Amino acid sequence: MEHLNSPLIVPDWPAPETVRAVSSTRLGGFSDAPYNSFNLGQHVGDDADKVIRNRSCLSELIGSDVAFQWLEQVHGTEVVSAQINGLTAKADASFTRDTLVACLVMTADCLPVLFCDRSGTRVAAAHAGWRGLADGVLEATVKALKCPAEDILCWFGPAIGPGAFEVGGEVRQRFCDQYSEAFAAFKPLVSDQLTGQAAKGTSQKWLADLYSLARLRLAHIGVTSVYGGDYCTFSDAERFFSYRRDGVTGRMASLVWLDRS
Repeated sequence: MEHLNSPLIVPDWPAPETVRAVSSTRLGGFSDAPYNSFNLGQHVGDDADKVIRNRSCLSELIGSDVAFQWLEQVHGTEVVSAQINGLTAKADASFTRDTLVACLVMTADCLPVLFCDRSGTRVAAAHAGWRGLADGVLEATVKALKCPAEDILCWFGPAIGPGAFEVGGEVRQRFCDQYSEAFAAFKPLVSDQLTGQAAKGTSQKWLADLYSLARLRLAHIGVTSVYGGDYCTFSDAERFFSYRRDGVTGRMASLVWLDRS
């Protein structure tokens, strides 16, 4: 059973024993409001020393022998090989076949997706906001793993839920132009809850199901063993950072690595 006051979430997925993965929450760190408390992002305005302490805490929680591949995320589709050189790579996904090297993405509403193969020989992590998702960051990550799609397992970490992710019509149209099944992932945002009437014309807004859109895109390339997707960062302010909710806020990390066999 998951402990609601734990600083880490351990994915519930049938990954091999060699694969380890966690997703952090906002709990258990050293940062002050509005970054309280387990902020891992150095780019959001938090005190640098406290971010360093938080990152050290993460290392201690999972094992100090694991190296992190931090990314400078730009809502793109670049996928890099995770390295142990301590440098930050400009990309939105990473992969590795090396042990004790963690592929890591930071989020505060965007969807973190962790990957492994069934034999436990390779892992990857991708940052999928709606732009990266529409442009194909998940497809690019699967391609980088270089194994059959049916051999891949995925876990969706905490992201903004379908009842909170408001988007414009242009976002809906972009996804639906690619796959007609995407229409089911959007519901009209009702402007008047008393009358039940939705906004019309160019002002129409939609609630998007980021988890469903990601599942759809993965299914189209043959990846169907997908787990997670049970959280909403926007609605759970106690456990999660949310950029949509708070504007100035911290970042959580989702990471996956290969342990020694």
